[in-house]
Amino acid sequence: MKEVTLQVEGMSCGHCVKSVEGALEPLGARGVVDLAGKSVKVAYDEGKVSLEQIKEAIEEQGYDVV
Repeated sequence: MKEVTLQVEGMSCGHCVKSVEGALEPLGARGVVDLAGKSVKVAYDEGKVSLEQIKEAIEEQGYDVV
């Protein structure tokens, strides 16, 4: 499993946490949101999903990966 921390703008509440973490589950990735740090720590299998797919899944929820 590879781990990466992404800076994500626009998250502010528990609903945001559920949206982002929930968007990663179907990809087989596990995300842990840090609202104060405006970041998401993501663990994923590079053989099953790309970093670009992870970013797209987060952005589809209405957040900006910077």
